[in-house]
Amino acid sequence: MHQLFRLVLGQKDLSRAGDLFSLDDSEIEDSLTEALEQIKIISSSSDYQTNNNDQAVVEICITRITTAIRETKSIEKHAKALVGLWDSCLEHNLRPFGKDEDTPHAKIASDIMSCILQNYNRPPVMALAIPIAVKFLHRGNKELCRNMSNYLSLAAITKADLLADHTEVIVKSIFQGMMGKLNLGTCFRRHLKVFS
Repeated sequence: MHQLFRLVLGQKDLSRAGDLFSLDDSEIEDSLTEALEQIKIISSSSDYQTNNNDQAVVEICITRITTAIRETKSIEKHAKALVGLWDSCLEHNLRPFGKDEDTPHAKIASDIMSCILQNYNRPPVMALAIPIAVKFLHRGNKELCRNMSNYLSLAAITKADLLADHTEVIVKSIFQGMMGKLNLGTCFRRHLKVFS
């Protein structure tokens, strides 16, 4: 892992976290999987939900990592670690504290979701992501669910067979009004033959 990632994540050094943006994407690309694994350890710690410093370090590092993945077009290389961190968010509370205040793990899930699911046209990435994505549909976070429905709609258009095993969960979400009725509901009707 790049020494700056090692310093920032190993010591949870918020004062140096911003320096990650001074590095070229190509300089840190080989470190991204290991950095994601370290973030998973930090975010799974018992005090993470109350530790503002650790949350800030994680948020900055995730932003840097997802930017580098997009710029280097290396999603396939880091998808397993990215999806692993995303999946770990499901072990924690995702329901908002107040009207608009997301939990720390909901913030991580949201930041990672777009990086993963914008690659809806890459079947190997979607094969890893979709089984995790559908689990977020019933976790009580309407904003995550709404955004998920948009991405799943795109995935259904390009590679509907990947959603076939998850038809029951998706249909329940549509009927419960948790997903965008126009988005995945319309897409579902268009691709009904795939899900049947």
